[in-house]
Amino acid sequence: MSSSAYNLCLIGAGPSGLTSIKSCLDEGLEPTCFESSDDIGGLWKFKEVSEPNRASIYRSLTINISKEMMCFSDFPIPADYPNYMHHSRILQYFRLYAEHFKLLQHIHFQTSVRSVRQRPDFSHSGQWEVVTENREGQEERHMFDSVIVCSGHYSYPHLPLKDFSGIESFEGKYFHSWDYKGPEDLRGKRVVVIGIGNSGGDIAVESSRVAEQVYLSTRRGAWVIRVMSDNGLPVDMKYNTRFVHILFQLLPVNWLSWFGEKKLNAMYDHTMYALKPKHRLFSTIPVINDELPNKILTGGVMVKPNVQQIRGSSVVFEDGSVVDKVDVIVFATGYNYDFPFLPPNVMHKSGHRLGLYKHVFPPTLEHPTMAVVGFIHALGAIMPQAEMQSRWVTRVFKGHKKLPSNRAMLKAVECDTKDMDKNYIVSKLVPLQVDFVSYMDDIAGEVGVRPSLAWLFFTDYPLFKRVLWGPVTAYQYRITGPGKWSGARRAIFTQFERMFQPFKTRQVTYLLYIHTEDASKIFVFKMNVHWYRIAIPLL
Repeated sequence: MSSSAYNLCLIGAGPSGLTSIKSCLDEGLEPTCFESSDDIGGLWKFKEVSEPNRASIYRSLTINISKEMMCFSDFPIPADYPNYMHHSRILQYFRLYAEHFKLLQHIHFQTSVRSVRQRPDFSHSGQWEVVTENREGQEERHMFDSVIVCSGHYSYPHLPLKDFSGIESFEGKYFHSWDYKGPEDLRGKRVVVIGIGNSGGDIAVESSRVAEQVYLSTRRGAWVIRVMSDNGLPVDMKYNTRFVHILFQLLPVNWLSWFGEKKLNAMYDHTMYALKPKHRLFSTIPVINDELPNKILTGGVMVKPNVQQIRGSSVVFEDGSVVDKVDVIVFATGYNYDFPFLPPNVMHKSGHRLGLYKHVFPPTLEHPTMAVVGFIHALGAIMPQAEMQSRWVTRVFKGHKKLPSNRAMLKAVECDTKDMDKNYIVSKLVPLQVDFVSYMDDIAGEVGVRPSLAWLFFTDYPLFKRVLWGPVTAYQYRITGPGKWSGARRAIFTQFERMFQPFKTRQVTYLLYIHTEDASKIFVFKMNVHWYRIAIPLL
């Protein structure tokens, strides 16, 4: 048995685990983190061979959230990093974060958590017994005052073979996208990718560069957006703002969906490209893929309806069309969610989802000494969401915040489930969706760090303008309150400078406009990010 004055167990050293360790240290708690692999990063640690019960990514994976929108709130990503980062750069950032805040010394690598159980005196102590197994297979028992689960939800591939009649007769190779590492083995092959989520879209695009032909099968269709917005700005920095969020509170969502769909169809008509889904734009998270429409346009990818049957090397689709001589089927069919090490009484179900109060706290425990961080899904990065959750969790554990009664939490869970069912396309595989800004503000309110627009309007108008009109970056939640960071204001004022920095690879001068005044011509031009004005007298 190991113990200390107030010891806290964290499970997983991915982005959720790292920021939870930091939140513990900020509150003066002593964290012990168990990580089953040999490194930090979780999902973002690439391995050539997928490991059972662990998240897995492919070699070319690049995040579809821009760096300013995904970084932690008091540690901006280096300015020279690209706006949309390859997984190797993301891991570099996590290393910088971990080293800067001295997190690594709290992590036990190659140590798996086998079980988490309430101690016999839980009703009095609220403590947990955690059984771990090290690389040599030796088990050890620990006693902890509280537990934070940060193991993510991309570890258990969903491979619904029973839904595909005749799969046992398939003469080629099939596998889940979890096993996909690159297109090398697909060269010259005829490939069917089933599922049009972000992974399915990426794999279809990448494999189409080497395959003979790629068919992308979708049951519902999808709205496809680009990471690049007007003038080349990252789309999330342009549209994920408080002003846009306020519009969503004021205007009918059907009208907003119509307006957004019209803008998307102006780039490429989703009906013509066979992409148009059955759902409206804002009822589920769209596919983010700049290249997919181009691959459809050039024939490398053909969009097909749902698979009806598999016959030998032929795939029959629901519209009656048949593709013969298929070599490979890739199932991009999502993931199951599971926490096999947790006791059953923690796993309260609500509809399709694990019923957690505000997606964090199990609502049925006698003592609020367990939390789940990072088990959330929104059109926004997990990093700032997990950080906000962990700041709340550690303040609850520390005793600075008190949760409602179990009855009140259960009622809130059911209300959240009904709201999700009403506002989003919810299924067994996608049961977690929330609105990014609403959720961040809600948890920030619990922590006491939600920015007040009214207060900023009267006390710091320049900052007010950037908070209202600019992107909702995590720095906004360090302006005031517990955990206030003195660099937050400057980080907000310089976020576009960091966005521009990676483009400064070649000095460019161009003329913006010319106009005539009394006795001179005024030339206004821009060199890199600086504006210059030169008056040339007329002869």
